[in-house]
Amino acid sequence: GQSEKNLDLSQKRADAVKNYLLDKGIEESRTTSVGFGDMKPIGDNSTAAGRAKNRRTEFNIRNY
Repeated sequence: GQSEKNLDLSQKRADAVKNYLLDKGIEESRTTSVGFGDMKPIGDNSTAAGRAKNRRTEFNIRNY
């Protein structure tokens, strides 16, 4: 259903960001991409503004 479509779209969005970073020279071994679909909202999905907030990409930067 809708959740499955959202998860697929979310993963595609995450993969697009990862591919951008790879194209810019970041080593693939230093990257991962995970789509969460509608599982981790930060905004209210009943409003357009809330849904816009939920369409996001987050970066976690770690020192190794």
